[in-house]
Amino acid sequence: MDLQKTGDKKLSFVIPCYYSEKTIEAVITRIIDTVIKDNRYDYEIVCVNDGSTDGTYAVLRELAVNTKIKVIDLSRNFGQHSALMAGFHYVEGDIIVCLDDDGQNPPEEMFRLIDKLEEGYDLVSAKYPKDERGFIRRFGSKISFAMSRYLIDMPRDIELNSYYVMKRFVVDEIVKYRNAYPFVHGLALRVTRKIANVEVSHDNRMVGNSGYNLNRLINLWLNGFTSFSEKPLRIASIVGMISAGAGMVYAIFIIIRRLMGDIVATGYSSMMAALLIFCGMIMLFLGLLGEYVGRIYICINNAPQYAVREMKNVEIIGKIKSEDEINEEDTNT
Repeated sequence: MDLQKTGDKKLSFVIPCYYSEKTIEAVITRIIDTVIKDNRYDYEIVCVNDGSTDGTYAVLRELAVNTKIKVIDLSRNFGQHSALMAGFHYVEGDIIVCLDDDGQNPPEEMFRLIDKLEEGYDLVSAKYPKDERGFIRRFGSKISFAMSRYLIDMPRDIELNSYYVMKRFVVDEIVKYRNAYPFVHGLALRVTRKIANVEVSHDNRMVGNSGYNLNRLINLWLNGFTSFSEKPLRIASIVGMISAGAGMVYAIFIIIRRLMGDIVATGYSSMMAALLIFCGMIMLFLGLLGEYVGRIYICINNAPQYAVREMKNVEIIGKIKSEDEINEEDTNT
């Protein structure tokens, strides 16, 4: 691989890697070829092995002969967003580029996103005119978009996918989040609303299937629900008030019919159906409240976002800042 320096500004690529031993080398080669061909930027590539048990880490260690490729090996699978957070702590570039390890995000189109960023935006995400992901992943993305628009006020005409670029100050703010259950899109939306989309092609996966299943998507949705908004609890309160109001109106209706001499037939089936519906709603909202309380408890106990087993080509300049250093910086500013 060509190690030459191309430009004064630096691009930092962050790639979460999960069972990608057959694809990651090709993705990295395409990234390097594209950056060198453009010749405007220097680059570094931060690959985070998110607990893969195949040969992914072995491939990454071989690729790390190029000192511009940093490799971070997590001790277990923490999830895509935790892996991104691990990579963000070690980037040194002026512009950060996030993309997948499966070849579906074409590196050759990265400068369409980067050039749009230079128009004054803080974050630019790819938008796919034709989405080649599986049904579950497409469905999950639609739910995630709807959730982000309602819960964390993402602009309605914007999509945040896994292929995006952002300015360094956005990442510097994102990594100040120290708790478990990170949701990178929500953290980015806390920092800026100067976001744009650029349509890029979406390729088929080189090999295999997506690592996202329904269980992982549900966990991702819960992260968005409980980490960045109290609106689900507000919805529970509103539904409770509506249900209580409807019950009171119905009770008054029954009393009036009794006073007027009407016969009110005993409806065992309808009563059981109503009980099941309302008890189910109560349990649902109690479970939601339990999710909030449980996650607060885990955060209070300082559960880590990730744990690093080993690193390659990571210099001390990219180390994680301690709580005291962050607090000192905030005090100085």
